Amino acid sequence: MQSCESSGDSADDPLSRGLRRRGQPRVVVIGAGLAGLAAAKALLEQGFTDVTVLEASSCIGGRVQSVKLGHATFELGATWIHGSHGNPIYHLAEANGLLEETTDGERSVGRISLYSKNGVACYLTNRGRRIPKDVVEEFSDLYNEVYNLTQEFFRHGKPVNAESQNSVGVFTREEVRNRIRDDPEDPEATKRLKLAMIQQYLKVESCESGSHSMDEVSLSAFGEWTEIPGAHHIIPSGFMRVVELLAKGIPAHVIQLGKPVRCVHWDQASARPRGPEIEPRGEGDHNHDSGEGGQGGEEPQGDGRDEDKQWPVLVECEDCEVIPADHVIVTVSLGVLKRQYTSFFRPGLPAEKVAAIHRLGIGTTDKIFLEFEEPFWGPECNSLQFVWEDEAESRTLTYLPELWYRKICGFDVLYPPERYGHVLSGWICGEEALVMEKCDDEAVAEICTEMLRQFTGNPNIPKPRRILRSAWGSNPYFRGSYSYTQVGSSGADVEKLAKPLPYTESSKTAQGNSSKQQPGHLLSSKCSEQSLDPNRGSIKPMQVLFSGEATHRKYYSTTHGALLSGQREAARLIEMYQDLFQQGT
Repeated sequence: MQSCESSGDSADDPLSRGLRRRGQPRVVVIGAGLAGLAAAKALLEQGFTDVTVLEASSCIGGRVQSVKLGHATFELGATWIHGSHGNPIYHLAEANGLLEETTDGERSVGRISLYSKNGVACYLTNRGRRIPKDVVEEFSDLYNEVYNLTQEFFRHGKPVNAESQNSVGVFTREEVRNRIRDDPEDPEATKRLKLAMIQQYLKVESCESGSHSMDEVSLSAFGEWTEIPGAHHIIPSGFMRVVELLAKGIPAHVIQLGKPVRCVHWDQASARPRGPEIEPRGEGDHNHDSGEGGQGGEEPQGDGRDEDKQWPVLVECEDCEVIPADHVIVTVSLGVLKRQYTSFFRPGLPAEKVAAIHRLGIGTTDKIFLEFEEPFWGPECNSLQFVWEDEAESRTLTYLPELWYRKICGFDVLYPPERYGHVLSGWICGEEALVMEKCDDEAVAEICTEMLRQFTGNPNIPKPRRILRSAWGSNPYFRGSYSYTQVGSSGADVEKLAKPLPYTESSKTAQGNSSKQQPGHLLSSKCSEQSLDPNRGSIKPMQVLFSGEATHRKYYSTTHGALLSGQREAARLIEMYQDLFQQGT
């Protein structure tokens, strides 16, 4: 390991030095996505002056990525504002005029969101025929009935039987299949088509849930996710505009781009002696302007103890800079935590937090934009949905790597064409999305064109003139798109993931009769024991806080969940230091 030096102040101005001297806490936020920006903005607005945001990539926004091509903006990441009634993202966008150009077609009230509610979805089979509209409507009504049943296990406490394997996919597939087979009115050919449509609908559902397969999504926890009422909205000028609004009030020096973090060294008061590789210099090294802010030049620099201060947290960056802090808000994705939690935290995370990271799920949902010179689809068509007739009896949605394209559930028509041109937006998720990410643009465009020719029965469809696609799974700073409650997990795991470190007596869930508890009953981690050990001294609470969409129990996987989680963690620190700011110090 290289020898690392620590930095002190990101902005070494007299004002910030004076504020820190009077007890201002130093807060480092890891990640400049919606959660990180919301946290930093809330802290700054409440008077915190020593805030630093470390962003690994070269731009802010996290999983919001708007790409402008010509006069159109395409969303590789977050696309919709999900719900309008009480949604902070919606209110921020609406108040700043971002929705003024949103068309009626870009306000979807459907559960499965499309770019346009105009027209109808064209369900096509791999034999090049279109499934009759009445068959599609009958199947859709049946599927939605069963989907509503999946919500009841959590919401109404219904028991989950063993046959369902506590899986949304297994339950839905078998329930829909049984109803189709028991229908005395449908001929066998129609039943076969409907059975094949199950797989297509589950592929769409997997893209919505961010899972490899709905077989991996917990049935008992599925209904816990809460939908905000109101329509889904698209921001014509790009979702990045919301990110820019959040960042607008944050001084430029606060956000450091291209600054990936290697490790968060927390609980440093208990980790002494510390190795020389991460020894911080502390604030005293930056405040040698003798007498600044003192009375008669006699007041010592910093708080009088800066040079000897044992910072509770040291944030070690990949470039070997080490930034000391009082508190760190970690907003990295669940995918990054799954991949790096063992090396990202020293000491290691408590067992229950590690278990929550393992149990919760995150998958990859990617988009494939294809731009054509002219549309080959009719004006009444708002999407092309792919149904493989040979999957009528399939019990899995996993394919061999060379068959990754079978996971593409279909293409939406971007509307209006006056804004987007003639563009289709394809969807693919799971392990097959990761295979797609390894292919080059030419290969993906070729395969998508062949699929369109096959399912439409039109061999003359030209190759697109341009392709644009996302790659969230292979991006080392995300390792996935968004989280879901995996089979074996629950909302309680989300709460455990969000719990700040170190654990304190008040933050631990009491077991048994609370009036007869002994302190030992509350100690499930080393750090808890230390915090109550009078010989070790008091350990500073809330050294490491966690936010991001995966930490919001009701709104995980959403942009508003990410934003609210950032505000939630900021509120913890604001409450902790309310006396400091009320005193005006």
